[in-house]
Amino acid sequence: MGIVETADNEDAARKGKVSPMRTRLSVVAAGIGLVLALAAVPVSAHHAFAAEFDGTKPVKFEATVTKMLWVNPHAWIYVDVKKPDGTVEEWMIEAGTPNTLLRRGLTRQSLLPGTEVTVDGYQSKDGSRRANGRDLTLKNGQTLFLGSSGTGAPYDEKSKK
Repeated sequence: MGIVETADNEDAARKGKVSPMRTRLSVVAAGIGLVLALAAVPVSAHHAFAAEFDGTKPVKFEATVTKMLWVNPHAWIYVDVKKPDGTVEEWMIEAGTPNTLLRRGLTRQSLLPGTEVTVDGYQSKDGSRRANGRDLTLKNGQTLFLGSSGTGAPYDEKSKK
């Protein structure tokens, strides 16, 4: 026997039983929720200066660039630092976004491996050999501002005054 349309079947549909329109609406709502949840992830992944770096631990040292990664949300400059005893330490220097660096005139050719620099920045809170770079000075005296504005870094406060 087939299903006969009756008042009982219509009541069942109105009381939340499966209907094509209700299913379609649920799928659309779930899709929108998923898109919104995924869109929030990159925003929460970005951090303020104080989340990783210590404004009371300034660092300044001479180094040699070994590589530079142009990645979002921050570019990274890897340098070798020769210590007084002759040993070499690798440091990672966080810079601004690639787009910000490009607008300031830096290119992928600006800091090639072997470039000698003076790093001025702030060490990571965990004491590792990572720093948020404020300035990078080349041997010819040119100073490159590496920092991102609006991060809460000590140099942000100085520039607002």
